Amino acid sequence: MGHKQSKEEEMKRQVRKSAGREDSLTSAERIRNHAYKQWGYSILSLARRGLKEPPKELWELTELEKLNLSLNCLRALPPALSILSNLVVLNLWGNQLTSLPPEIGQLRHLRVLFCYRNQLTEVPEELGNCTRLEVLSLANNEISGLPASCANLTCLRKLNLSHNKIVHIPGCVYTMKRLVFLHLACNRLECIAESIAALVELKILIVEGNEIHSLPKMICCLTRLELLNVDFNDIQNVPQEMHQLSRLEKLAYHPLDKGLHIMQNPLQKQIKEVLEGGLIALFNYLKSN
Repeated sequence: MGHKQSKEEEMKRQVRKSAGREDSLTSAERIRNHAYKQWGYSILSLARRGLKEPPKELWELTELEKLNLSLNCLRALPPALSILSNLVVLNLWGNQLTSLPPEIGQLRHLRVLFCYRNQLTEVPEELGNCTRLEVLSLANNEISGLPASCANLTCLRKLNLSHNKIVHIPGCVYTMKRLVFLHLACNRLECIAESIAALVELKILIVEGNEIHSLPKMICCLTRLELLNVDFNDIQNVPQEMHQLSRLEKLAYHPLDKGLHIMQNPLQKQIKEVLEGGLIALFNYLKSN
């Protein structure tokens, strides 16, 4: 019994000692204690902390390269964000942000920016200064477009603008010639411009759940497409040249499957009957007409 009590007392002393060390640290040092190194990056996660604003001490951690502030209650970010000039990854998804500060444009090393599931209504012009961005997700917001300055984001490989209020694909998107993934599902699109042909690296294009009436002929120039999802639109016909999309290997039904997704469209009866024979039957039909 005595041995058990002595062990418990020792544990309590260690806890008090640790607490004492913690109290002696500055607030910035306490936050820094939660940072860690992984794959050579300095990382800090403050996700799921119920934060209504970032702790002021955060801006002293200028060495940070990856910062996760997701799943909090943030409504705004201060101009001090620009101090974290070494950031490569910034994760802000699942907050209540209504805007991004112009100072975000000073994060010149930023390569990944997650802002999905917020309440953004617009994107600052200054985001176009983040010319090293490779991945940008602005899904599930209230955005109706992108500023023209985003034409500078020529390194972008993945862009997610799904579940917003976009009526026309922003013109700047057509200058992002390195895009391999473009997600525009569940917006208010009525058409796709012929300029889509500029995105020659595109492998995945998702525009399901819009109001698109027809597919442009120039979409058939995207010969690297492996997944084209136009489900739940208002498409009645498809371009004859569509048989050029040889990497679309099948009619697809599961959302994650590669191939052509074209269900739930008011296709002409003849096309619809051909589709029942599969993608090869459709392509053969298009070649012969």
